[in-house]
Amino acid sequence: MGLFSSHSALAARYEAAQASGQMPTGVVMDRLLSASEAIINGRRTVTVGTHNYLGLAFDEACIEAAVAAVRREGTGTCGSRIANGSFADHVALEQELAAFHGMRHAMTFSTGYQANLGVISSLVGAGDFLLLDADSHASIYDACKQTQASAIRFKHNDPANLDARLRRLADEPGDKLVVVEGIYSMLGDMAPLKAIVEVCRRHGAYLLVDEAHSMGVLGARGAGLAEQEGVLDQVDFIVGTFSKSLGAVGGYCVSNHARFDLLRLACRPYMFTASLPPATAASVRTALKAVAERPELRERLWRNVHRLYAALDDAGFQLGPTPSPIVAVCLDAEATTLAMWRALLDAGYYVNVGLPPATPSGESLLRCAISAAHSDEQIDGLAERLIRLGREFGVLSAPRRVLTAR
Repeated sequence: MGLFSSHSALAARYEAAQASGQMPTGVVMDRLLSASEAIINGRRTVTVGTHNYLGLAFDEACIEAAVAAVRREGTGTCGSRIANGSFADHVALEQELAAFHGMRHAMTFSTGYQANLGVISSLVGAGDFLLLDADSHASIYDACKQTQASAIRFKHNDPANLDARLRRLADEPGDKLVVVEGIYSMLGDMAPLKAIVEVCRRHGAYLLVDEAHSMGVLGARGAGLAEQEGVLDQVDFIVGTFSKSLGAVGGYCVSNHARFDLLRLACRPYMFTASLPPATAASVRTALKAVAERPELRERLWRNVHRLYAALDDAGFQLGPTPSPIVAVCLDAEATTLAMWRALLDAGYYVNVGLPPATPSGESLLRCAISAAHSDEQIDGLAERLIRLGREFGVLSAPRRVLTAR
């Protein structure tokens, strides 16, 4: 395999899976019809894997804002903000993000992945300690590789284990940065954030919360888990994305830290990447306003979440531990998961697949990303099809398992 010899095990898995039919990596959406439907393989398909949680990717006001920005300022910035300067919408978006979270500072990135990669790797260095939840997103783990700080994992959603880790570091010099997520992207479970905040304050550790899947979804105004738990003023850094509830692409970080703007000079993924296109900045500004001013979108989303979760739970599926916009159906075998995914796609339902090593405890998952845009008929149709397939594949006849953190 030459240069690719280090990926030989992955290649073997991929080739074996590919031989049995279409792969998730090969899905092409021939045409998007709405926030909840697309043409895939020539068939009208319900999209339950796009993470368009509030349906704002197809919101008319967001679209019009993007179109107007393209006509006014062109299709791209053609460089980084350090080199090419900031557009007015960049500055306005950062001010609005900071105000939305009740923070003083904000900076935006071209992707959510870059936000985590850049912020985390810039905050801690040699002699410091980075403590991350074991089920953290790949972007958080990749940030560990970009810093000389010592990276330490603690058990998933376990404040007591975090407390023990920090207690052992009590006499060590250097800063301690704890990283958790609001809603975890594989099983859809939420961090016990109040307890984690208490642990961090007790040990003088800084706390960063990745609200990628919880911003727009949780909280009275949609500001995420930190708002819902009443600890916004006790979180040092919040990272988020524009590619979920805000219906676009990009990422951000907000904070009250007095030296925050130094990140603009220290954060390489910010300094050396082309900045957000005008259309994206404009559409996200409009979407952010919708998140704050249209709580009915969250209400509709959660109604859909509970409708699907209850139907699948009643049928006997092993699901993620709590209802959230990520409804994860947990299966034992990778082959069964891929076969059920293909059968769902053939029946007109597109969901995500989660496979080891990206999943907790070696689970294979069918991940349903629920949207406020889904109708009752679409939610019920997906539930009925999943239940039918679960019986056909013998999944529902197996005893339930207890999910454990890795």
